[in-house]
Amino acid sequence: MKKEFQTRLENARTLADIFEIVKDAVKDSMGTSRGGLMLGLANLGNDPQGFMGAFYPVGSNIIVMNKVPLERIKETDPQLYKPYTFHVMLHEYLHSLGYLDENMVRQQVYKICKNILGDDHAATRFAADTTSFFKNLVYPGAAWKADETKLELVYGFDRSSASYIA
Repeated sequence: MKKEFQTRLENARTLADIFEIVKDAVKDSMGTSRGGLMLGLANLGNDPQGFMGAFYPVGSNIIVMNKVPLERIKETDPQLYKPYTFHVMLHEYLHSLGYLDENMVRQQVYKICKNILGDDHAATRFAADTTSFFKNLVYPGAAWKADETKLELVYGFDRSSASYIA
């Protein structure tokens, strides 16, 4: 099973591809799923001391990811883009399933990554300690403020629910 998920993640081409792997990982690991989610990309700010990678507004049907670390990771180490994105989407997807306790979600994300991708996979290492990757995720120097006025929706994100939103 690890090799299958590793190969699928390596071959993923879009954010929607990665999300399908996230959903399958949760279904295999926890036996639960949901559809009808959207993905929004926004500038949620950036600070060398920490940042918000994404959030899920409870009771909604959207995951909002911070574009800034996605852009930074492409500049510093593009091979980390898919593992980072998988890790963040998995975390927020678990929130969308009703798991709201942050510590429990972090532990579950680590457990799922370890079980389906292995101990040494970058997504598992992100789940274990995101701060060790900050040089790849945050811009050095002054903090950037969030731009709360722009949200870019990703078309075709949740393929199993494509007919849900036209």
